[in-house]
Amino acid sequence: MIKRWFSRRNKITPTAAPVAPAMAVVPDLPAQPPAFDRIGPDALFHRWLSAGVADPASPVSPAVLLDELARLAASPGAGAHLVPRVPAVIPQLLRSLRDDNVSSAELSRLLTQDVVLVAELIRGANSPFYSPSAPIKTIESAIMLLGQNGMRLLLARVAFRPVISNQTGALARVAAPLAWRHAELCAQAANLLAPRLRANPFEAYLAGLMQNIGLIVAFRLFDQINPDLPLPQSNAFFGDMAIHARTLSARIAAMWELPPAVVDAIGAAAHPGASALARTLALADRVAKLRVLVDAGLLDPANPATLAGLDTAALSCFEKLGLAQ
Repeated sequence: MIKRWFSRRNKITPTAAPVAPAMAVVPDLPAQPPAFDRIGPDALFHRWLSAGVADPASPVSPAVLLDELARLAASPGAGAHLVPRVPAVIPQLLRSLRDDNVSSAELSRLLTQDVVLVAELIRGANSPFYSPSAPIKTIESAIMLLGQNGMRLLLARVAFRPVISNQTGALARVAAPLAWRHAELCAQAANLLAPRLRANPFEAYLAGLMQNIGLIVAFRLFDQINPDLPLPQSNAFFGDMAIHARTLSARIAAMWELPPAVVDAIGAAAHPGASALARTLALADRVAKLRVLVDAGLLDPANPATLAGLDTAALSCFEKLGLAQ
């Protein structure tokens, strides 16, 4: 079981933060729709995450929050006890999942040892995303429908899901489940888009699942600084928070012994010279954000501006994510 992330008995003293790197421009990704010129999809997404505990006129200095988040992101050793832990078996499980030669029988053995995994397997096989012709009721039928790749994705998702459990602060309780929902959709989108960009589909899936881990830790950190925190709502705050949280996600991925390519993709900016995996993750992140904002009623999919710039593959991915709800 994951150990408790934070101890409220430890008082945090804000310290100076290193200068955050500038956001890189991504010219090979779809252009931002005109409707987002004022706010932007990323800022709109972060406002949606914290809508239940936000305050545009928050008296809390954004610098205090960002300094502490930057300190944590820049100090993996000192902050190791503040980030979520996973059972030691998970890195071993992920290594076996990356092995193309692992047998279905071995994956079945892993599944049958955990009733939660069995339940997730049956639920996933019966989802509209797979649309079985008849209800799936047995492990064998589910494995046959999902195939080895489908089982890999499901096991990875279930392995990381505990990171959103036991949220105690007001902000984390509201925002962490939403951030995890986006991460799940981003992982599915990355897996679907990876072949087109010549990236490894399973590594793309892992990168999508991991990219919001630092953001969830940030929410826990903000709750520890002030349990009654009304989160600032400026675009500048959200932009800096996203940079530090992404750096933290990459450091946590390295601590969890994920593949180096996954760690690099999470921490890299998706410029034209970036790896295929980094560019896949950036595009999947955009498609997943549009999906959650449309599903939340904040964007109208019938408005041409909402999905403007997405090519046929990205639009198809957007529609498939709607079936995965």
